[in-house]
Amino acid sequence: MEKQPEAIAQPENEPARIKLLPGSDLFDRIQELSSSIARRAFEIFENRGRAFGRDLEDWLRAESEILHPVHLDIAESGDAFTVRAEVPSFSAKELEVGVEPRRLTISGRRKTSKEHTSKKTIYTEGCSNQIYRAIDLPGEVDTSKVTATLKNGVLELSMPKAAKAQKVQIEEKAA
Repeated sequence: MEKQPEAIAQPENEPARIKLLPGSDLFDRIQELSSSIARRAFEIFENRGRAFGRDLEDWLRAESEILHPVHLDIAESGDAFTVRAEVPSFSAKELEVGVEPRRLTISGRRKTSKEHTSKKTIYTEGCSNQIYRAIDLPGEVDTSKVTATLKNGVLELSMPKAAKAQKVQIEEKAA
């Protein structure tokens, strides 16, 4: 029997580092989520007897069943934007963050395993195992200097603003 490597526990008071992905890498993930929502919306449509006229309602219901909304706050200082997003019970490994100059994308997928118990379940409530949020930023950021940390279920991103274009004075020279 092979010895399993011991997991290194992240101390609760220290933030975990989040790996940032280029925005282009999240394209496949977005398409996969859209397909999942479309399949679920079609199932809802079929369960209602294929009655037309409630397409948007079916889509929104499917979306709410599959995705958990990510609540966030955006703050601006003179030289940076700070985003705080609530991602309860997601680990750093389960989150993907994509940053483009004017867009931020946060997605995550949690792997869960159900335990069977001998007790009868009377009521259970949970939230989605997937999250997704894409927002347009209020200004351009320098994507190479963005940092992200996760602490106590809050993802915090520090995004320095991109340098503004500067005017260059043109001098005339005699030929």
